[in-house]
Amino acid sequence: MKRATLHLLILICAATLLNGCQKYPENPNRPILPYPITIYPNQMQYQQLHTIGGWEYITSEMESTSRGIIVFRRPDADNIEDAFAAYDRMPPNYPDACTDNQGNTTRMVVDFPFVVDRCNNAYYSILNGQIIISTDMDMAPNFPTDGVPVYPLIQYHTQFDGNKLVIYN
Repeated sequence: MKRATLHLLILICAATLLNGCQKYPENPNRPILPYPITIYPNQMQYQQLHTIGGWEYITSEMESTSRGIIVFRRPDADNIEDAFAAYDRMPPNYPDACTDNQGNTTRMVVDFPFVVDRCNNAYYSILNGQIIISTDMDMAPNFPTDGVPVYPLIQYHTQFDGNKLVIYN
């Protein structure tokens, strides 16, 4: 009996340690949403979110360093609570590297199935936010020397009850 308990304890500790490991370090550029954003994806204004694989740009009137949010209806959701993913449109690596004539920095754009950072020539998967490819052409100054972005897309937590979608830090 003691041996089985010891094995169970070791298994729990190992699972806890593995669950705590992150592939990427914490992104210091992560914007903070001062309060949750709530939308109703079943309404007509969010028609693209009615279908699996659909996506929409969401903007908010709140004061935040966020450049807007990409909301994506996931095709691989196991349950309704996990039906959506939400990513910030701020480039996760060197977000202030590219600006337009008015001083506005670039926003990430969707070129399905990718989210593209045109400033730093990086492509991310809209399915999970992971880095797909980056090129070293026209990289922003001080970009990592190997040309590979350091951080994945900045993802927010989502909670969906079948009617209301809440996006939060």
